[in-house]
This record gives sequence, C-alpha cells and structure tokens, in this order.
Amino acid sequence: MLLPFLIVGGVGLALLLVSLILGDILDHFEIGDGAISGTALAVGLVVFGAAGTLTASLGLELVWAYVLAAVLAVVAYVLSVLVVRNLTRSSDGGPVSAVGLGGVARSDISPAGGEVSLDGPGELERRMAYSEQPIPEGARVRVVEQAGSRVKVVAD
Repeated sequence: MLLPFLIVGGVGLALLLVSLILGDILDHFEIGDGAISGTALAVGLVVFGAAGTLTASLGLELVWAYVLAAVLAVVAYVLSVLVVRNLTRSSDGGPVSAVGLGGVARSDISPAGGEVSLDGPGELERRMAYSEQPIPEGARVRVVEQAGSRVKVVAD
C-alpha cells in the first residue's frame, strides 16, 4: 500500500540529488526543450511520495492518499518552477560590458598595458588596460573597447 509512494518519492529524491550535483538533468538530455524543469519535477515527486506515505499512514482510504498526494505534488511543482525561473532571471550569468565607463589610471598606461579602476556597478577591482597613446597614472580615462576583462582606454 505504501510501496508506490516510497518508490516515487525515492526516484524524486535521486533525481533531486543528481540535479543539485550536475544541474538540471533534463536540460542535458534536451527533454521538453526547457519546458520541464528536472529540479521542479524532482521536488514534485518527493512531495508526492511523502504526502502519499503520510496520508496513507493516517488511515485514510487509498484513493484519498493518491488525490491528496497528486494535488500537493502539482502545487510543489508549480512553486518550484516559479522559484527556479526567478533565480535564473536574477543570476549574474552574463558579462556586463565596460564600454563607456569612466575611471582612473592606477598606473601608467601604454600600448603595452597598465591598470585602471573603473566607476561602474560591480567594478570593485583593477582591470588590465591599454591605450594607443601614453596615459599617466592618476589621469581620468574612458573605456572605448573591451576584450574579455582587458579594456582599451582613452584619456578623458
């Protein structure tokens, strides 16, 4: 009577652990083209197994255990999808362009290189920089190009 709930919950727990270690496993296999979240599905399966086991152990009829477990699993899946999407949107995944930012030369800058500190959100440290014309330490600069974390600057 409890075995189906324990099996489904165990599969969900295994999928959840794999998703936490390797990332969303369904994305690796391109299942559902991103429409189905493996992490949210795993949460739904775990909730289905746990809710069904608890409901059945309370002595309710088996049909009510399945109904309650299914409803709670769907609710858990939907909430998990919303949380995963919200976290994905708020992550700092993409690099931010420094082109246009101003800053200060922290060393003499030449075509061979130098360092600058930029005035921009998330700019906490110095960046490697270069310039076509020599720029003295302490001069104001503006970024005109970016290649990776290295920037090309001009005197401001």
